[in-house]
Amino acid sequence: MSTAQRTAGASQPSAIGFFERYLTVWVALCIVAGILLGQWLPAAFHTIGAMEIAQVNLPVGILIWIMIIPMLIKIDFGAMGQVAGHWRGIGVTLFVNWLVKPFSMALLGWIFVRHLFAGWLPADQLDSYIAGLILLAAAPCTAMVFVWSQLCKGDPYFTLSQVALNDAIMVVAFAPVVALLLGLSSITVPWDTLMTSVALYIVVPVLIAQVIRKVLLVRGDATYKRVVGALGPYSITALLATLVLLFGFQGNAIVEQPLIILLLAVPILIQVLLNSGLAYLLNRKLGVAHCVAGPSALIGASNFFELAVATAISLFGFQSGAALATVVGVLIEVPVMLFVVGVVNRSQHWYESH
Repeated sequence: MSTAQRTAGASQPSAIGFFERYLTVWVALCIVAGILLGQWLPAAFHTIGAMEIAQVNLPVGILIWIMIIPMLIKIDFGAMGQVAGHWRGIGVTLFVNWLVKPFSMALLGWIFVRHLFAGWLPADQLDSYIAGLILLAAAPCTAMVFVWSQLCKGDPYFTLSQVALNDAIMVVAFAPVVALLLGLSSITVPWDTLMTSVALYIVVPVLIAQVIRKVLLVRGDATYKRVVGALGPYSITALLATLVLLFGFQGNAIVEQPLIILLLAVPILIQVLLNSGLAYLLNRKLGVAHCVAGPSALIGASNFFELAVATAISLFGFQSGAALATVVGVLIEVPVMLFVVGVVNRSQHWYESH
């Protein structure tokens, strides 16, 4: 199937329908619901939060499976060879992820935390906050980008290949990049968290999805299309349920330290907009198709917050400013990335007009 055919197929307005049309409303409601439920039912959320392996939360992992497996079912690995034609988009994403994002976040942290906001933040935590921001930016997102890619009608083959490549690079580059920016000679990377996350969010769902795909195709094209269409709403429902859990887990931090949360959100927000915009414009300059530029921009801006939180806790402690800074990344990831998805979708005509 050609890129044009995939793009045309992905452009059908009924792809997600009602849920997608009002997604911003559902996200806002789930954020509020998560915070309130976290305050009203702290014991329940503590129990759910404790269900983890290598600091990877299993209920959230299952919800991410429900989010991404319907998208992965659509991928035919026999057609993965065509990704070689998207080398410019892959190059742009790698450039932004590894040569721009960690260093731009270090600069933004220095500007805002060390200088502009220093008077409103605890003086003994300034370095720790900057460290948390750097940890957040040094790891590209693994799982959620499949959702963002579908919402912006992205090429699923490019998205899967780019995420797999980022994971491979992260194994060897995460520790050196963090060590360089934090000025530490040795970084203790929580390898169990990194490897568990890669297995949980990439390897296992890909295997499950491909088994389901083969079973459906054996039963005929009509059955395949019907099941894939029926699974679509479950992806968005799982995204919303994940939001409720994440904001429920962090409800106390929001209620107890709202000013610090807001101040730390500023450099993260600027970093997301800066890097997604840079990737989007570079792809346009290089003549990359919109179905590749969209996910390229989103992968270039989003963060692997599970790894960042785990590393911050292992290096600086659970109650540190670094841990709190990475948690802020969790809190704003979905709303901000949905905004970027909206910009990418609304600007498609402009992007293709040159």
